[in-house]
Amino acid sequence: MTGDGDFFAQYAEALTAFVQSKAEASLAVGHELGRRALSERMSMLDIIEHHSQLVEEIDANTADSAAALQFLLQTLAALDVATRGFLDGTRRYEQQRARADDLADRDEFRDALVNSLQEGFYIADHTGAIVEINDAFVDITGYGHDGLPYRAPYPWVTDESATNQRLSALSEQGSVTADTAIRHRDGTVRWVALSINAVTEKRTDHHAYVGTIRDVTATHAVVERERAVARLATAMSLAKDVDEVLAAALAQSRSRLDTRRLMAVVWPQGEGDPVVHTAGDPPVSGWSDLDDDWRRTFNDARDWLPLTVTPVGAVPSAGTTRGFVAVLSGARDVVVCLEHRVPRAVSAEDRQLVMALFGHISLAMQHVRQLEIARETSLTLQRSLLPVSTLPAGCAVRYEPAVSPLEIGGDFYDVLPVGDNHIGIIVGDCVGRGLSAAAVMGQLRASTRALLLTGAEPAKVLEHLDSVAEFIPDAFCATVFVAIADMDAELLHYSSAGHVPPVFAAGEGYPELLTDGHSVPLAVHRREPRPQAARPLSAGSTLLLYTDGLVERRDRSIDEQIDEVARVVFDTAELPVDAIADEILTRLAPTAGYDDDVAIVVYRCPPRPLLIDADAAPPRLSDVRHRVSDWLKGNGIGEPLVDDIILVVNEACSNCVEHAYRGREPGRMRIEAEVVDDRVRFCVVDSGSWKVPPDDPGTRGRGLLLINRISDEVTVRGNDDGTSVEMTFRLAGEG
Repeated sequence: MTGDGDFFAQYAEALTAFVQSKAEASLAVGHELGRRALSERMSMLDIIEHHSQLVEEIDANTADSAAALQFLLQTLAALDVATRGFLDGTRRYEQQRARADDLADRDEFRDALVNSLQEGFYIADHTGAIVEINDAFVDITGYGHDGLPYRAPYPWVTDESATNQRLSALSEQGSVTADTAIRHRDGTVRWVALSINAVTEKRTDHHAYVGTIRDVTATHAVVERERAVARLATAMSLAKDVDEVLAAALAQSRSRLDTRRLMAVVWPQGEGDPVVHTAGDPPVSGWSDLDDDWRRTFNDARDWLPLTVTPVGAVPSAGTTRGFVAVLSGARDVVVCLEHRVPRAVSAEDRQLVMALFGHISLAMQHVRQLEIARETSLTLQRSLLPVSTLPAGCAVRYEPAVSPLEIGGDFYDVLPVGDNHIGIIVGDCVGRGLSAAAVMGQLRASTRALLLTGAEPAKVLEHLDSVAEFIPDAFCATVFVAIADMDAELLHYSSAGHVPPVFAAGEGYPELLTDGHSVPLAVHRREPRPQAARPLSAGSTLLLYTDGLVERRDRSIDEQIDEVARVVFDTAELPVDAIADEILTRLAPTAGYDDDVAIVVYRCPPRPLLIDADAAPPRLSDVRHRVSDWLKGNGIGEPLVDDIILVVNEACSNCVEHAYRGREPGRMRIEAEVVDDRVRFCVVDSGSWKVPPDDPGTRGRGLLLINRISDEVTVRGNDDGTSVEMTFRLAGEG
């Protein structure tokens, strides 16, 4: 007996036994036969055909068609052919069995059996051409029996490359399962669960393929929506401002909802136009840039219930919408709009995603606004603890808060006069953050300021601060740098308590780091007195003090960053101090912004004013010219301006000598000079009186004409107490 004959003999025996006994043991034999058929690659169609013949041969008086069908399904289950449609419930199976009992024709029974499957069922020949499909397949794909056979590439395929890969795997492995997208005949995209098995045809040794497809579009949509919402929630949680919220929402909705642009309109509490934030194209810079339709829509939305997501620009006849709008807050001061790239029909699944999107935008906007309030409160408190007095000449200060300061920091600075021609400079950094660090910072800054005003040297100031820090909780290990600029002695005295080294630039040489005069942070035990150092302080010398937030990076050493600070100071040495401060903050800033507070002080030693008090006598004019020349060159003022200034100052002094004290004993003359911003100002003063110059001075008396011609500004004042000539010169290359 052949292998097939033996199988069908055993099948007939087992089927008869089960129909008569309904015993589980007999039913289990059917499962074993199915496993044997699977291993021997027997045709499912042959088994069904043979089963139909056996049912007809069984005595009608003892036959139980429902039991026979149950035995058949038990056998077919092992062949991995989708039979779940047969197991929906006893009632459905009973109806199908009753219908099968009435089928007289074997082919009709087979067709009915296949069409009863809830899953799409199809058979393909060895070339891959689909030659048979059931009704469920037609419903799922939209392609009917009249189009058979369907040859590759199949008309419902959306990704031909992925299809070819599955066919290759099927040839090698004999079976394939996958979830894939198909395009229904009506143009919509659906998702199906695909299962294909290869079956060998005994008579030809060719492979045929039996497959099922199940519509999982709804399940896939739910999963994708949940994934999209999860991604959206994650992205939103990282947003730090309104623009980042909109950018994150656009990134998560662009492909799924064909989003072109997201807009958020925020109304101020007082008067004025609302602020418009956009993500996507085209950008909008202000309320007036919106077209009238959008402005009207946003204004109308303020009367809606919060979080009522409403389609706008809809065309009911076409079933399309331009986008969605919702007011987010109970105060109705924030309205958000999602605009599609083109008007489109929105499915129920898409609408649910839109609602979830607006819900997360609302939560994120609330979070961002709370952050902004906390940030503003933090910065207000921080700045209230920093000095607000007018800075001495030559100083620039900056305080740059961290990107997201939910807590204020402990950085502080101060610049103050501490006597005639003495400037005190302080920069410090307390350990930690928050109100405790701010309290420590405030006490240390006030104590340092008070100690400087007593006239103490920088090292003594720090030693006294050690004692103060012992009585301030959390002041341990704070770092402080104290310096005093002595203009008369042209010296910079300084001492450091564990602070990062300042940068000092003098003349045209490369800046140096002030590493001497350095000792441990405050309140740390030490055996020696705190050291103090000094540097010559010539006019134009630049000192930069800063806190560690400027140079600390996770991906670079602090020494590399300090070297970069020195390089910036060298590159900007010719700029005004305010420009230097801005350049340092800009060029040292990380891409994502500073993650720690930064305080910096830039001090440039201003030129010393010039004062000459001499007899108004001709022999003194030469000395005046030399002293003026030395002063100008010492302050970096070059030719030809030096020659012009010497010429007009000499003319003014000559007028004092010749005219101020005519007819009486010669008196004195005073020459004052200073550099203010981008100008040099000279003033020549005497206690005599000048005669009024004639309309035609002839060859003499042209001094004032010369002074007026060369100077940028001239002011002459005369009274009974004397005469003054004030002359101002603009420095070359400035403004």
